[in-house]
Amino acid sequence: MTDDTVAPRGPFRLRYAAVSDVGRHRKDNQDSGYASEHLLVIADGVGGAAYGDVASSTAVHLLRRLDSDPTDEMLPALAGVVHRIHDRLAEMVESDRELEGTSTTVTAALFDGEQLGMAHVGDSRAYLLRDGRIDQLTKDHTFVQTLIDEGRITEEDSRVHPHRNIILRAVDGVHDTDPDLFLVPLQTGDRILLCSDGCSGALTDGQMAALLGDGSVDSAAVALVQGALDGGTTDNVTVIVAEVTAAGGTDDPETSAAAAVGPMLVGAASAQPRRGGKLGRVLSRQRHGDTGELDAVPDEPVDPEELRYAPQPPHRRTGLRRLLLISALLVLAAALLTGGYLWSQQQYYVAEDGPQVAIYRGVQLDLPGIDLSSTYEVDDLKVADLSEFNQTKVEDGIVADDLEDARRIVQNLNEQAEGPAREPSRSPSADPTRKPSDKPSDEPSREPSDGPTRRAGAASSWSGEDDTVVLR
Repeated sequence: MTDDTVAPRGPFRLRYAAVSDVGRHRKDNQDSGYASEHLLVIADGVGGAAYGDVASSTAVHLLRRLDSDPTDEMLPALAGVVHRIHDRLAEMVESDRELEGTSTTVTAALFDGEQLGMAHVGDSRAYLLRDGRIDQLTKDHTFVQTLIDEGRITEEDSRVHPHRNIILRAVDGVHDTDPDLFLVPLQTGDRILLCSDGCSGALTDGQMAALLGDGSVDSAAVALVQGALDGGTTDNVTVIVAEVTAAGGTDDPETSAAAAVGPMLVGAASAQPRRGGKLGRVLSRQRHGDTGELDAVPDEPVDPEELRYAPQPPHRRTGLRRLLLISALLVLAAALLTGGYLWSQQQYYVAEDGPQVAIYRGVQLDLPGIDLSSTYEVDDLKVADLSEFNQTKVEDGIVADDLEDARRIVQNLNEQAEGPAREPSRSPSADPTRKPSDKPSDEPSREPSDGPTRRAGAASSWSGEDDTVVLR
């Protein structure tokens, strides 16, 4: 330890080592790591061309502020820094749009001399090796983990699943993310491993347990990285190994890198200078100092993991794209309306136009501000001259196939109206010389006489000066 290192308050202390490697298939290291007697951090940047290395190094540099003798409020302190990382990334993207889309995983452990306070977002992992048994402390925020939880695939299946690289939660400055927070009690001899998915995705639990428990923390860290590379990982590989020992001891600088150099900063965080001025400045990609990285093995690069983070952040120029989409929808709507109107003007129907029967061009449909029909021809036929049945049909409107069909409908209505329904009504004729009696006659009806006079003795039902009855 260096002289300015403050020992934890509890009965234990940590012996630690950190190693990061760019990997055999990557040009840039987007992992960042930090290890000290109080703090262990892994951050795996996501975003490829959107500078995931900036996100991971930003996370580590902010978390380093917790590297002091911890208080009893470890979990609130960790949660607060994770939210500060979120805010800081949002500020950076606002200042430099080239960073839009960047995000990072965060797995951090604060040590108070007795237990670990853990904060976790993403798919970097933390493991505990105790008495030869390895246990995963964190739970991946990934798509395949949801399938495992549902019992649809196994852990082994997840290693070869086509969507194994898709993570569902990360710190990105856009989506508010609460980290998983929990405490891990420790005992002497425990070993803790924090690693990026470049390690855990290439090695089984059994392989990691064997490598993690063998030799010193320095040799175990190197062996884990080398094992992941030999296991075929295509990603950056970063591991942090810590061992719980009794408080009060010291390590030999000849055999312990941590004893010689103190807290260890590796990966992108060690290569990232504190950026000043415009954030869009070209990033420095060269290595600085002893980061504990292995020499990269040159190979053909593959596409960066730009699609690893499932909740995609907003793309640039979203306003312009939204405007173009709205414009396209308006043009489509206008075309549909125009086509519909032209079609309607080829339709005809028969209806009333005031008191008369008329032919209309268009369709019987009321739309606010749009007139879809107009009077085409007005016939002399009046609606009142139609039968009640035909009047109802005309009032409702009779749809025609075309103009000629509409004219045939009007002609049929005229022909039906030329019958009795259209002729003026006539009342039966009455003889003006015949008057009804004041009272109905009680005498049965008689045949008219052959002569001009009535039979004698017959009671007359007609009033007058004589008994003469005029027959017609």
